[in-house]
Amino acid sequence: MSQRRACGLFGLDRKSFRYRSRRPDDGMVREQLRAAASKRRRFGYRRLGWMLERQGIRMNHKKLYRLYREEGLAVKRRRGRRRAVGQRAPLTLPRGPNQRWSLDFVADQLASGRRIRILTVVDDFTKENLADVPETSIGGARLVAELDRLIFARGKPMTIVSDNGTEMTSRAVLRWAARTGVEWHYIAPGKPTQNAFIESFNSRFRDECLNEHVFATLPEAAEIIEAWRIDYNTNRPHSALGNLTPAEFVTESTLAMQRGEALRYPRGFAPRPVAQHEPIGSNEERTQAPTAG
Repeated sequence: MSQRRACGLFGLDRKSFRYRSRRPDDGMVREQLRAAASKRRRFGYRRLGWMLERQGIRMNHKKLYRLYREEGLAVKRRRGRRRAVGQRAPLTLPRGPNQRWSLDFVADQLASGRRIRILTVVDDFTKENLADVPETSIGGARLVAELDRLIFARGKPMTIVSDNGTEMTSRAVLRWAARTGVEWHYIAPGKPTQNAFIESFNSRFRDECLNEHVFATLPEAAEIIEAWRIDYNTNRPHSALGNLTPAEFVTESTLAMQRGEALRYPRGFAPRPVAQHEPIGSNEERTQAPTAG
């Protein structure tokens, strides 16, 4: 049977029958996308697209999303605990590197069930993860030693922000702050949003590192966490920095300082305001003024 008659029987146009797709083969792109998604399981399609761009693979975000869905990739949602929403108000942001550091502790455990604590330190302006120190116990003296090591490597900050934990309010920390001249700012009790930079980092640290590994020993935990910290600073794009890594943003900031330009975030990527510290006032009872009768 001829092609003309066969197409006529099925009601199919011969041009449609002879059409061959000219769409390029996306096999390599799909393979790279699957590899990136398997390595970084907590990344969505947009962040995976940024990683592919670093490898020279550029595409429209709609095509990227189509390939992402066709490959059956998705980020599994994890249920989080409910948090109280307080009043929101602007907070002054740092204007350069080393102006303000934030630090906190993150709890985890080894495969044996032994609890560990990880000291996390970030630069609020450059978003650099300065240190992640896992230990079974970290007191004030150890905290001061780690801060001295950081200052020796990159200089002294103007301000350090933390909560009111026993390590932060210890005599060792108070003596260290008086000796070095670093202003230590404590947030109000029960107000973690006042230290939003480190809280945001800790959520990513737990989601992308701690929840992805089971640590057999403390040295293994230190090795894996340090490798993640280096990757976070040098390879992981940060949305608040215009999809740059913290290391790339530091380089651009250094060049801007050499040119005498003011340091600033990329246009359209300035961080949103976070909760302002509440004023310290009196808790005494207020008496109502008598009204004219």
